[in-house]
Amino acid sequence: MSLSRFLFVIITCAFLSSCASIVSKTNWPVSIDSKPEGVHVSIINKRGIEVFTGKTPLVTKLKSGSGYFTKESYTVVMTYNGIEKRTINLECSVNGWYFGNLFIGGLIGMLIVDPATGAMYRLDRKEVYEVFKETSTSLLKVLDINNIPLEWKTNLIEL
Repeated sequence: MSLSRFLFVIITCAFLSSCASIVSKTNWPVSIDSKPEGVHVSIINKRGIEVFTGKTPLVTKLKSGSGYFTKESYTVVMTYNGIEKRTINLECSVNGWYFGNLFIGGLIGMLIVDPATGAMYRLDRKEVYEVFKETSTSLLKVLDINNIPLEWKTNLIEL
């Protein structure tokens, strides 16, 4: 293979590729933890669709793009004991590797591949950690006999 043909192949590959898609990624890991552990987590994208649900501690991957030249954003809802609720926003911003297209990927990478795959964006936060006030589960609750289920009444003992 001649030197001119070799250079032509290298330059063509460089212009048909995209920098952020090659060097970076489109799905970003996020670690979510809490104190105490076992807090319910729901992750909702900007369209209002729940994309993940689980309990802490957890690690999941989130897409950085939501369409052509459109970044994604997420709302993380953490609920402890069904009572205390926290809402954390996760945003995506322009990935620094996207500008590598000026040197490597060319216009195809900058205007087509990276914007279409979402690689032009990155997740801003990699970790979420929340501390919840632990509540005692040994609460005494006084019930009126007229307001309990019928099947409970069969287990009552007269004092």
